[in-house]
Amino acid sequence: MQIDILTLFPEMFQPLNISLMGQAQVNELVTINTHDFRQFAVNKHGHVDDYLYGGGAGMLLRVEPIVEMLESIEKKPDTRIILVDPIGKPFKQAMAQEWSQADQLIFICGHYEGYDERVRSFVTDEVSLGDFVLTNGEMPAMVMIDATVRLIPEVLGNQASIVQESFQRDLLEHPQYTRPREYRGMEVPEVLLSGNHQKIEEWKTKEALRRTWQRRPELLETAELTETEKQWLKAIQAEEL
Repeated sequence: MQIDILTLFPEMFQPLNISLMGQAQVNELVTINTHDFRQFAVNKHGHVDDYLYGGGAGMLLRVEPIVEMLESIEKKPDTRIILVDPIGKPFKQAMAQEWSQADQLIFICGHYEGYDERVRSFVTDEVSLGDFVLTNGEMPAMVMIDATVRLIPEVLGNQASIVQESFQRDLLEHPQYTRPREYRGMEVPEVLLSGNHQKIEEWKTKEALRRTWQRRPELLETAELTETEKQWLKAIQAEEL
């Protein structure tokens, strides 16, 4: 996969060169390029923003520097051009899963009061990290890139771990334990020590259902559950009520 990032602050993306993201680049599973769209500034002073027509507080990113930088990047047939914007669709695990299958992603990171509206005519996706506003689009872009790249085959050492992660099935992940077996009166559930793999898997699924019901019940509205899991969920809800 190739990832291109349009930004005014390329240096902010240094964290993507370490840990799993850095190793993915070393292994040539992903290429990450940053592009400073100030290269296409509208004057010799490097201006990429301007005052708002009609008045208003702050400055707005102009359309020309972004679009001209965008046009300078060679694109693949299935390229997704993603505008990082608070008014975009909320970023979800399913979105990361879909993006991980693309050959190329281009992220546009904003600043100031946002973008000239005409920038939207050149993108395929408008995405928000959540219902809050940050000082820039670089940090949300990094989060989205991390969530996406780790789903590319071979990036993680154990692909099976992805299947059980939170949000993969619209369920939160079940509780997990390691040594010691007992700590300050808190013990590891006996079933996990039993060696009975069927019982262990059943426990994991039930606890994932329980945790989702307790903490994020709205996720269950879209979760695809088997008939058995639906019965377990009913029993859990009856217990809780």
